[in-house]
Amino acid sequence: MFDTLSDRLAATFKSLRGKGRLSPEDIDATAREIRIALLEADVALPVVRAFIAKVKERAAGAEVSQALNPAQQVIKIVNDELIGILGGETRVLRFAKQPPTVIMLAGLQGAGKTTLAGKLGLWLKGQGHTPLLVACDLQRPNAVTQLSVVADRAGVSVYAPEPGNGVGDPVKVAKDSLEYAKTKQHDVVIVDTAGRLGIDEELMKQAADIRDAVSPDEVLFVVDAMIGQDAVNTAEAFRDGVGFDGVVLSKLDGDARGGAALSIAHVTGKQIMFASNGEKLDEFDAFHPDRMASRILDMGDLLTLIEQAEKTFSQAEAEKMASKLASSKGKDFTLDDFLAQMEQVRKMGSISKLLGMLPGMGQIKDQINNIDEKDVDRTAAIIKSMTPGERQDPVIINGSRRARIARGSGVEVSAVKNLVERFFDARKMMSKMAQGGGMPGMPGVPGMGGGPGRTKKKTKQAKGKQRSGNPMKRKAEEQAALARREEAANGLPAGEQDKSFELPDEFKKFMS
Repeated sequence: MFDTLSDRLAATFKSLRGKGRLSPEDIDATAREIRIALLEADVALPVVRAFIAKVKERAAGAEVSQALNPAQQVIKIVNDELIGILGGETRVLRFAKQPPTVIMLAGLQGAGKTTLAGKLGLWLKGQGHTPLLVACDLQRPNAVTQLSVVADRAGVSVYAPEPGNGVGDPVKVAKDSLEYAKTKQHDVVIVDTAGRLGIDEELMKQAADIRDAVSPDEVLFVVDAMIGQDAVNTAEAFRDGVGFDGVVLSKLDGDARGGAALSIAHVTGKQIMFASNGEKLDEFDAFHPDRMASRILDMGDLLTLIEQAEKTFSQAEAEKMASKLASSKGKDFTLDDFLAQMEQVRKMGSISKLLGMLPGMGQIKDQINNIDEKDVDRTAAIIKSMTPGERQDPVIINGSRRARIARGSGVEVSAVKNLVERFFDARKMMSKMAQGGGMPGMPGVPGMGGGPGRTKKKTKQAKGKQRSGNPMKRKAEEQAALARREEAANGLPAGEQDKSFELPDEFKKFMS
């Protein structure tokens, strides 16, 4: 969603690099480019004006003029101000002192509230809570059925006493759900309400009645991140009509401009608390302004990547794999282990999304977007078509075995050959890294293994004097050269050295 904004900001900062100091003209030109980038990203005009004013004020101050690298200092200022308009610090849920905690979802029609209720339920379940989804959207056709299906997929409970489709009282359902939650020991209640327009007085009144009936601890306004400026107008209307405590962004994985995300926190004064960045139920997480700013500026999001890895990989399994790689030059690491590691990585999500969290990946954005996610599935099919013996020792895979494996996995024989070769290369590289040797073929980095941080430059060997083709003459030349070396070593003409000379006893002991 922020690709266009990231590209424009990257081009702007590139023009600053290499300058020892920034003139007022440089600062004005940079501010103008940033303003255009934000407006093209559909950021609200009042937000753009406030943002640019703060950037120019700080850029003209001492923190840039006295900095060793003014360009980097300007990037830091932009990063700080981006974090500011995105909400500053991460906002966490407020839980009730006496359970259950009531969370009410509200927002526009089609914003994705029902699906988001399941995502939030699954996220809370992963945090150790026992959430209950409550079906209070009784207007939209099959909304109750959809919530039941989503709850089943998320593995959480649902309270849906009314069939919906225009039948039932949503206020009564919301009120009764609290007693049901207490009876069934649910510590969080998530109330899914009907979608509404900012001008729909009847539905706005219904939302206010539900709020008054259940006294929610949190009212979350669900915003479709793809609708642009209208999201800000609707958020203001809803804030005045019903009120809300936090914002949830849905469809953050879309390709529309992300101005709503950059505008809504600043305009409404309510922070973004969660973000949904995919269709799957687990593609949902807490919103961190500092991490989002880093992504926009192509500085990566390693903290989120680490958190996803910690959820997927167990410490014991990681240590087991590391010990296999560190022993016997990695020969204990088999194709079965390789397959298990690949499947663990797939559980973390899309490969392209994982790579996008690394710093500097915006420069190869097109290559990342063209990654074929099915390559992992094809690799898994090839490995699963092998016998247990072939997985343990791929060296035995000859031509006839490759042909059989290719038929079993539905690929070309060359694909099997390439996989085995890549496995050996990967095992060799990972084994060297596990043993502290650094990356093969690369000079070591201090603290990362691989020897000294700088390789010695090879001196070109001088071309010696050509040897004579006459055996007698060549022997005479060799004898003369030997005599010259003896003279240089002893400081005496050849044949006149002191035969009684011996090394001191201390030196002999040292040499031995």
